[in-house]
Amino acid sequence: MSRLFGSVRSRATLGATLVVAVALVAAGTALLLSLRANLTGEAGTRAERSAQAVASELAARTPLDKLSGLDAEDTPVQIVDEDGVLLAASEDLERISGTGSSEVTPAPAPSDEDDRDNRDDPDDRDDDRDDRDDDSLDPGEIAPGASYTNGTATIDGDTEDFRFAAVEVETPDGGRLTVHAGAPLAAEHSAVGTALTAMLIGFPLLLGVVAAVTWMVTGRALRPVEGIRREMAAITASEDLRRRVPEPATHDEVARLARTTNATLAALEASVERQRAFVADASHELRSPIASLRTQLEVAAAHPELLDLDGAVEDTVRLQNLAADLLLLARLDTGERPAGTRVDLAALAREAAAGREGVTVEAEPVEVSGSRGQLSRVLANLLDNAERHARERITVTVRREGGAAVVGVADDGEGVAEADRERIFERFVRLDAARSRDDGGAGLGLAIARDVAVRHGGTLTAGAAPAGGALFELRLPLAGADRGTPRA
Repeated sequence: MSRLFGSVRSRATLGATLVVAVALVAAGTALLLSLRANLTGEAGTRAERSAQAVASELAARTPLDKLSGLDAEDTPVQIVDEDGVLLAASEDLERISGTGSSEVTPAPAPSDEDDRDNRDDPDDRDDDRDDRDDDSLDPGEIAPGASYTNGTATIDGDTEDFRFAAVEVETPDGGRLTVHAGAPLAAEHSAVGTALTAMLIGFPLLLGVVAAVTWMVTGRALRPVEGIRREMAAITASEDLRRRVPEPATHDEVARLARTTNATLAALEASVERQRAFVADASHELRSPIASLRTQLEVAAAHPELLDLDGAVEDTVRLQNLAADLLLLARLDTGERPAGTRVDLAALAREAAAGREGVTVEAEPVEVSGSRGQLSRVLANLLDNAERHARERITVTVRREGGAAVVGVADDGEGVAEADRERIFERFVRLDAARSRDDGGAGLGLAIARDVAVRHGGTLTAGAAPAGGALFELRLPLAGADRGTPRA
């Protein structure tokens, strides 16, 4: 079962079919109940009309054996008195229920003597009228409205369901009679049965159509998704990140998914290419100090008196620094978040400038949130770069500017050409041959400084200093301020 409904297409089809099924069942039930209520009400109206007709005849002093309403073949009628005694009933009525009296044979008519006794005792009739409720009727008056019940009646051997209406009438001689008349419910049962049969046949067909249409529509809608999946599988198998998934010409969610997927592939390709270039450049940079150190050790092994101990130490230090730089870059590339401690940039700038000749610090206390070690590394790298190119003077400034802390490192050297002010932040970049591997470093200092700035939610840019040299400005959000989205 889980495999059968394991696809979005199957689940969408099942969900749509279930929703339509619930809606159809609810609508069908409401329709049947409404149809039954209407037909039952119509039968009750017919029964009331029949009862009113018989009551009108009684009010007009029509004898019981002359009532025309007792001759109807499909309308059972009962007339009972206040004591529930059956006085008259339809001729062919054999059995009845639901009217309050199951009798179908009228009681014997009173004798002449009994009738005279009743007539000679008007006080009794007056007492009976006095004992009635305030809603008593005048002689010859028919009570408004009727009460309704459901029951069965057998006429000429045929038993059917009926809707009965009971109407009260006050006869001219002062007797209160109740007329029960019924209307058959066969039409109601037939109509409801027909509607139910139509629903039982039509609903499954309609659900089948809904399921088929939903299956086709979802299949067409998900066809681009399947194309994206196949292409992604091919890219994974071939490891060719230059390939892209097909983008449909529509402007829906699938098209946006395809564009986002291609953007992700492009970013992944760029990251992989950057990683490959990084590994290649790192290998190239490591080869020189390792080769130099090996050569010195081999010479020392053959001719100990020729050992250049200072050169070996320098190569070892360069190799150690390069390894530390590569390790820091690897940690930054993994997205390592800096610590959230408060750092005073003014104090940090003074510490970084301590022991360096020609460095002037002009700083006001400004606190930022981040890693003290990484920020100290940024300042050290900027000062190292400035010392390589400065003629005599280096100026370090720390100030508050709006919601940011700004650290400026300016020198009086030749400066950086405008076309190279972004390229110098790339890894393993040297702008000229004078910055050799021996005295110019590996070209990682400024790249590390910018990566650290970005990880702290800030920026690092290169520009022109007032003295004509280079000016590097580090901008970081103040402590407690929202860092926002890092910008490169």
